[in-house]
Amino acid sequence: MSRRAPLPGASELFRLTSGNALEFPAPAEAREPEPEPEQPRRLIRGAGAKSSTPRQKHDAKITVYVSGDELLAMEHARLTLRGSHGLVVDRGRLVREAVAVLLADFDEYGEDSVLVRRLRAGGPDDPAESGAGG
Repeated sequence: MSRRAPLPGASELFRLTSGNALEFPAPAEAREPEPEPEQPRRLIRGAGAKSSTPRQKHDAKITVYVSGDELLAMEHARLTLRGSHGLVVDRGRLVREAVAVLLADFDEYGEDSVLVRRLRAGGPDDPAESGAGG
């Protein structure tokens, strides 16, 4: 027998208070799903400056490891964007913009793109050089 006192569940704590106070909302399984918004991305915050786009909810996540020097350079760029250009961005936004620029360059220039040239040059982060898979 457990020594813990029984506590109310989340449905009891967070029940709707409109109408009869003794009515509990239907369990999540019994409720009909809410329709999905027709917009491809949900806006979280309104647009700021003209050079900035609204913050958006993203549906996929990746983890990227960077060196200490790369992280320091990224933070320096982020602070320079804020101090010199009035753009407040987080690291995620900075990385997404960098990826977008790199992919646009790749789409436009293909074989002569910065991406292809850097990958061909190889280096310490090249999986073929380090023996790691990617």
